[in-house]
Amino acid sequence: MDWLNPLTSLSGFVVGVIVGLTGIGGGSLMTPLLVLAFGVAPATAVGTDLLYAAITKAGGIYVHDRQGTVDYRIAGWLALGSVPLALATTIALHLIAPAPETLAAAIKGTLGVALLLTAAAIIFRARLAAVSPVAGWSERRIAAATVITGAVIGVLVTLSSIGAGAVGVAALIFLYPGRPAVQIVGTDIAHAVPLTLVAGLGHATLGTVDLTLLAALLIGSIPGVMLGSRLSSKVPEQVLRPVLAGMLILVGAKLVAS
Repeated sequence: MDWLNPLTSLSGFVVGVIVGLTGIGGGSLMTPLLVLAFGVAPATAVGTDLLYAAITKAGGIYVHDRQGTVDYRIAGWLALGSVPLALATTIALHLIAPAPETLAAAIKGTLGVALLLTAAAIIFRARLAAVSPVAGWSERRIAAATVITGAVIGVLVTLSSIGAGAVGVAALIFLYPGRPAVQIVGTDIAHAVPLTLVAGLGHATLGTVDLTLLAALLIGSIPGVMLGSRLSSKVPEQVLRPVLAGMLILVGAKLVAS
């Protein structure tokens, strides 16, 4: 199929806007779209999507950084766990050579349920804040939990391309319930760049990256993510959080049903 057509770039643009606005969609929307709508082989969809997400979200960082909506300390804690585990998982894929589709299917159901529960937590956040398990934690303990969370995300993303946005946003909402939604989004995007870059380059060594398809998607996604990132700072908190919840419900339901 000729990937250099307007429909491919339009898909990149739409997902890019969603990523910039919510931090979610790089893997959880683009990978299924590539497989179901464009007929891309699942392994190639995962590998191509990882590099797509890394480059797209780099554009999002530029905008969020200028808006002051990135907490690089938290992003660094996540990356401290996720990047080494992404490397380790890539090495394991080289050595064991399992079927990537089998591994991805094994985690999708559990991940989908977790995202649905997180969406419910966003909707009822006011009630949950009073009983938040992290409310009395020290900064050191929260930092350790953030690193561990990053490690889990690193494995999930390398195996399925899903998790850098959806799981990252969900985890940050639980660990940092008092942070504005736009800062949660900006911080998650900042963390996703090094993670998806490492995982994507790992998949490139496995031969599961289509560079022509990647270029077509990026033509649309880079302006899309910059537009979405600008919009995120203008959308009121009471609107952005339900949007995040809606995205998590959409992704979670799709994963549970697949």
